Amino acid sequence: MVHDSTDNPEDRARKPVRGAVPDVPAETPPDLDPATSGGDDEDDARLPDILEESGAVGEGPLATGHEAIERAVRLAPTSPGVYRMLNANADVLYVGKAKNVKKRLSNYARQNAPQPARILRMIAATVTVEIVSTNTETEALLLEANLIKQLRPRFNVQLRDDKSFPYILITGDHWAPQILKHRGAQSRPGRYFGPFASAGAVNRTITALQRAFLIRSCTDSFFESRSRPCLLYQIRRCAGPCTREIDFGGYTTLVREASDFLSGKSHAVKQELAGEMEKASGELEFERAALYRDRLAALSAIQSQQGINPRTVEEADVFAIHQEGGFSCVEVFFFRTGQNWGNRAYFPRAEKTYTPEEVLGSFLAQFYDDKPPPRNILLSHEIEESELLANALSIKAGHKVEVTAPKRGEKKELVAHALTNAREALGRKLADTATQSRLLDAIATTLSLPHSPKRIEVYDNSHIQGTNAVGAMIVAGPDGFVKNQYRKFNIKSEGITPGDDFAMMREVLERRFKRLINPPEEGATKAKDDDFPQWPDLVIIDGGRGQLNAVREIFANLGLTQVSLMSVAKGPDRDAGRETLFMPEREAIKLEPRDPVLYFIQRLRDEAHRFVIGSHRKLRKKDIREAGLQEIPGIGPSRKRALLHHFGTLKEIERASIADLGKVPGVSAESARRIFEYFHPQPG
Repeated sequence: MVHDSTDNPEDRARKPVRGAVPDVPAETPPDLDPATSGGDDEDDARLPDILEESGAVGEGPLATGHEAIERAVRLAPTSPGVYRMLNANADVLYVGKAKNVKKRLSNYARQNAPQPARILRMIAATVTVEIVSTNTETEALLLEANLIKQLRPRFNVQLRDDKSFPYILITGDHWAPQILKHRGAQSRPGRYFGPFASAGAVNRTITALQRAFLIRSCTDSFFESRSRPCLLYQIRRCAGPCTREIDFGGYTTLVREASDFLSGKSHAVKQELAGEMEKASGELEFERAALYRDRLAALSAIQSQQGINPRTVEEADVFAIHQEGGFSCVEVFFFRTGQNWGNRAYFPRAEKTYTPEEVLGSFLAQFYDDKPPPRNILLSHEIEESELLANALSIKAGHKVEVTAPKRGEKKELVAHALTNAREALGRKLADTATQSRLLDAIATTLSLPHSPKRIEVYDNSHIQGTNAVGAMIVAGPDGFVKNQYRKFNIKSEGITPGDDFAMMREVLERRFKRLINPPEEGATKAKDDDFPQWPDLVIIDGGRGQLNAVREIFANLGLTQVSLMSVAKGPDRDAGRETLFMPEREAIKLEPRDPVLYFIQRLRDEAHRFVIGSHRKLRKKDIREAGLQEIPGIGPSRKRALLHHFGTLKEIERASIADLGKVPGVSAESARRIFEYFHPQPG
């Protein structure tokens, strides 16, 4: 990819607009959101109004937009490149690519040419056009996909929930390779197998592979510290190379068999194991034969978990798109080495006027922006630039990539299966969205809010006698919990009295809202999804009237007056279903135990509690590992050595039960209880 620009216009395009509570700009009409917009007929019906309001001829936003584009046309190159349309606030509205940039922009500049309402709104909001030239159209396609993912332009199809995929790694930097789950850059030596659709699929596969091939999963430090085999060896999930229960040659054979199985040679590996089982049985070595039998059963379990496995497709990603109710769902299936490695549903943001082919084409370019493409990409719809996309991905991957929409045979069956899953996933999504929308409307009615909240923030904190204090914020909106917006706050103030919940909450809220009021220059507070607001409509805290008044004072000091506030007090004896809701200058609210709004509030509070407890435990575990065992009362050097000799590492001591700790020589029942409670405290 070549960038021929002499500056970095992305930085200017991403500059945030400052303001305490930003208003929705005039060029951002509500019908851009598929969840709230009507069908295509509605846009067509509004077209005359858009033309009249925007000033198709003469003065007005539409005429101003045409003028801005015409200025860009005069300076635009006739070569390939990427163009960006920006509004008055320097927000990127649209990113496009073209083989001839000048010709493409000229199409937008023609005032009397018929255009969809979406294009007219985009032109009316445009005040500047920026252009980056590239050497080829292929480079323009790759750059366009990269910029769309970075800048989230309002009028582009946007790939959302773009989490990295997990892989299985068999390491290559140790004489006894380890098998483990891996995410991120593939920088560690070894062989990578994937992608898998989810961490759960990887974990299940690794567990079955351990049973089948007995490869270690422990860390190198744990491996080197062993003086006797661990529990995994006892339950036949590891060959025990750490204590030389298996020699180098034997373990190398196991690693080769596992690599062959993950590389698609599963039939050959199973035949080899079956032959060894028959041989052992013929030699009356029934225990060894039973071991091969169990390994074969583990391999069969892997393949049965993978569901549909193709007979003629070795390596492919299958994409199927279904549209309904203004939403699009793209279902992706991963097939590697002839095995199904899972599937995932995506719900890209796209205006309702986009066709399935347009959504799918834009989705694919963004999807492979940071992922290695397979040799075959199978689609449910023919896309316009399939050949260009195939060439771009071939250059990126270093091998030939074919992009096709199969018409017959097994490939067509795989696409049909993916399309069925896309249809069902979108149906569930629409049902969940409708339910969530009704709940948000109901909470607005119950709490007398000015409108249905689009962003709810819930705060909680956790500590143990003031130590390892951490605060957390969870976020919910029309689509449910928005986990990429969750935040944790390690309490930093030194003057806070241990256990002072009010002071900790003050620090959390001040850090959160001061950042919103005065955002950094580079747009760090910009949402990952431009549709989702950064300012909350409703803030919920755990506590009673006292906590509510304390937070009101904090908000008053910050000058926040447009954010609704509520606290949730637990029922008598902390009984769920009998909570009391408090709001400023209102009587306490008691809802019926089976009220859906109460259930919804309980879910929000419980999710905040789960997240903050998890954050607290991670922080505490880090401190424990750094401090070692010397912090536990009554555990001196002798018992510490005995514990480490018995369990191998501090992590294994942390995992041990009271009964297991009591089996260590020199550790009494009382000492075992103290050790267990040190690693498993009850947070406050």
